[in-house]
Order: sequence, then structure tokens, then C-alpha cells
Amino acid sequence: MVLSIGSNLGDRLANLQSAVDGLGAAVRAVSSVYETDPWGGVEQEPFLNAVLIAEDPDRDAHAWLRRAHEIEQAAGRVRELRWGPRTLDVDLVACYGTRGQITVDDPELTLPHPRAHVRAFVLVPWLDVEPTAELSRPVRELLADLADDAAGVRPTSLALET
Repeated sequence: MVLSIGSNLGDRLANLQSAVDGLGAAVRAVSSVYETDPWGGVEQEPFLNAVLIAEDPDRDAHAWLRRAHEIEQAAGRVRELRWGPRTLDVDLVACYGTRGQITVDDPELTLPHPRAHVRAFVLVPWLDVEPTAELSRPVRELLADLADDAAGVRPTSLALET
């Protein structure tokens, strides 16, 4: 599972770390931490973002979604304004099984994430942990289409611990 995590309220780094900690032994890789401009047109503070690669053969896509929501709630996430400020956002980006990428399209979940291909704050950190990543096509190519947005994804000296 590829997960994108972001925070722009409170102790942003601690909020991201809570997602890593909440996934525990399932975490296989953690990207660098980036500071990014807000996305979605809502006036707010910059985000810290990272991408996690996690595996748990006992968890299907819907179980991953439930776990993501539990981790967000534990961090005090409140869903009042779409694309608004948040203590923690945990998005499922893509899920892979033994036969490749898994697709889900139901009222509760869409995989791969329907907007991941236009979010540099997802693609840049994803390439940190998976340089050959593919979504609809190689992530490196998708990112090339977002050169202006990618400039707003700034590396930091911060790090998450596994």
C-alpha cells in the first residue's frame, strides 16, 4: 500500500510520526519529509508531507482505509472543510497485490487515488521510496507534467522514524 500523509496544524512532524507509529510493523519504507504549499484553494498554512510504503497481507483496501481513519481520528482530525487545514491526513494512494495494481471503485473508496496523478506533494516523496513507481504511467513522467507544482514541494531536514 502506498499512503500519503500530511499535516499543517499543531506539531506537524509529530502528527506525521503518529501515522508511522500507528501503522507499526507494516511500514516498509518512509520518504523524506517535504514542506508543501496547500492544495485545493483554501487559505491555510503550509503542510509537511511524506509517503509511506506499507504491507500487511491480512489487510484489504477497505481495512487500510479504516486504519487510516483511525489514525487520523487519534491525531484529532476534524472533517469540516474539504481540502482545509488538518492535524493529519492519511490518504490511500495505490494498492498492489501479487497480480499488480488493485483497483477499487465504490462509494467508500477509489483506488488508485483519483487525484494522486496531479499532486506533486504525493509524487515527489513517492519517488523517494520507489524510484520506479507507476500509477497510470511512470510516476516520474506524471511529475514531469507538474513541473510548476513540483517546485512548491520543498525538501526539509526533518525525518520520520520507523
